[in-house]
Amino acid sequence: MPTGTLIAVISIVLYLGIALAILVNHHENGSKLLWLTLFLVFPIVGFLAYCLFGIGYRRPSVRKRLHQKTLDLFHSQMPPETAEALFSDKDLDKVDIRCRPLARLLRAAGEGNKVYSGSSFEIITSGQRKRELLLEDIRAAKKFIHIEYFRFGNDKSGREVRDLLIQKVKEGVEVRFINNNMIGRKIPRSYFRNMRKEGIDVLPFTHIHNGFRSWLMRLNHQNHRKIVVIDGQISYTGGMNLNDNYFYKWRDTHLRLCGPVVARLQASFIDHWISSGGSLKHNLSYYFPPMIPQLGGNFKDKLIQVVTDAPENPWTSMQLGYEWILHNAREYVYIQTPYFIPPDSFLDALKVAALRGVDVRIMLPKDVDTPLAGPANHSFYEECLEAGIRIFERGGEFIHSKTLVADDSISIIGASNLDVRSFSINSEVNTVIYDREVAISCKEIFLSDDALLKEIDADTWIASRKWYQDALSQFMRMFGWLL
Repeated sequence: MPTGTLIAVISIVLYLGIALAILVNHHENGSKLLWLTLFLVFPIVGFLAYCLFGIGYRRPSVRKRLHQKTLDLFHSQMPPETAEALFSDKDLDKVDIRCRPLARLLRAAGEGNKVYSGSSFEIITSGQRKRELLLEDIRAAKKFIHIEYFRFGNDKSGREVRDLLIQKVKEGVEVRFINNNMIGRKIPRSYFRNMRKEGIDVLPFTHIHNGFRSWLMRLNHQNHRKIVVIDGQISYTGGMNLNDNYFYKWRDTHLRLCGPVVARLQASFIDHWISSGGSLKHNLSYYFPPMIPQLGGNFKDKLIQVVTDAPENPWTSMQLGYEWILHNAREYVYIQTPYFIPPDSFLDALKVAALRGVDVRIMLPKDVDTPLAGPANHSFYEECLEAGIRIFERGGEFIHSKTLVADDSISIIGASNLDVRSFSINSEVNTVIYDREVAISCKEIFLSDDALLKEIDADTWIASRKWYQDALSQFMRMFGWLL
């Protein structure tokens, strides 16, 4: 066979093989069409982009490989009483009967997504309040501090936390820190090397040493979780990262939690720690001590479900949860999010809820922190407004909150944005609270921003849009999963 013919045959076989791989992967049809078009027009660039950003990993084999070490550790070292606390469903039936299907759905979507009773917490809406509480709790730590953040700043706030952690290491406290290194690449490596020299155990979330396939997957699938666990008794999670924006400049929502639910966040951290190549100094039971009841917080003895998402999980837990709430809401659903690039099924659930008379409100920042996210957000305004969804833009400081409250019964405070990346690509953690008192408080927090809000009028919005604004918005919407 002539060389030219052989090359042509090999090229055709490769083309067909890659096209088939795209078609059989777990994507929506629109996403498959986009990848096929990109690959056919720009074969080399399209293939490399697909390897980095397009491959779906929601397979049992991938999940097992990433988490097998954690599973082995838990099975070999977990005391029966701790296993009971982490994995039993004894509290699930305490959820109000109207919300119980949601709790069961989220439980089925993830092995660790159980309901915990008897926990207390504080809802934090001020970065300075979080700084005050977090530094106080770190100073009081006696045994260990576990930290996992999407963003960690080389600024006043980041250095303040870093220096305090170094001080705690000198006092004999174990400090473990998962660095989301792909996002934190603007911070020089020497910054984290110095932390290691001072005794802080720092691990990059993405590293080639953990295997090529794991490294390749985590290049795009980032760790978007925000977790602190102190002595197994106190934990923090929510929307706030650790840098000056969150402590001093932006408006966000976070939680300080105590009680049984802390064990769930501890288990989540340890899973990421082990899967990132880390190890523990002590037996696993050391990191799950008996709980000291009621270590502060203005909400006591509440039902809480911590939901973790990861790109290798079989189900998109929070997307399913949000859609269930929208399909079953009776009166209202109020949502805060900085980035609004929802999947089609979620967008349909929003519109269906509004069309059947539910008061659906979405609060977004007037000015988004990244220049491309604003046009992407705007691409959804018209169809949402036409369905009766009320959209509010908040002025003042940038709002980074990711919250939902519905029907005075369900509240969600978490790390997930309302976009494809948070629902399907990143590792996320969200807290679902089943309680009327908490829901009313979250609704009041939403409504308290009224003076800073401007409601978008459908007719005015449509009339004011220029053709080039719509073109940019639709273009950014198509590539929203990259933002």
